Amino acid sequence: MSTNLPIDILLVEDSDEDAELAVRALKKQRLANQLHRVADGAEALEFLQGSEQLPKLVLLDLKLPKIDGLEVLRALKGDPRTQSMPIVVLSSSRQTSDLAESYKLGANSYIVKPVDFETFVDAVQQVGHYCAQRAAPEDRLNCTRARIGRANSRPRSAVATTAITG
Repeated sequence: MSTNLPIDILLVEDSDEDAELAVRALKKQRLANQLHRVADGAEALEFLQGSEQLPKLVLLDLKLPKIDGLEVLRALKGDPRTQSMPIVVLSSSRQTSDLAESYKLGANSYIVKPVDFETFVDAVQQVGHYCAQRAAPEDRLNCTRARIGRANSRPRSAVATTAITG
């Protein structure tokens, strides 16, 4: 039985299809112990402001309903409680302006979502390497070996949390 703390990831993604793809890719890469999913920018801010323990990593889509990803990024990097939290933009946008603005606002990485699963798994592997480099020594093992359990089926407006099993 492991005594290491779980690596929590917050996935901010409005597309059920893209979220499922991310869950499958994270599971294949054994990247997280617990995955929380919210479907819009307002839910992301509410989740993070209401959390006592913040996730170790945020995967943030840019094109979100209610509050877009750039505004979420601006709010998180402007808040002393969340400003040092690693944020990886995971977006289908290839616009140079989105890339430049994301880095200007403090994104730690920007990954363009590809269409096919294997290419997406490769992109998630990059996130895993990033996570392993940033993790505290006691979290490195979790960051690279942890597993994601099955995705919970939740309404789009709810936070879906997926925990490691076995």
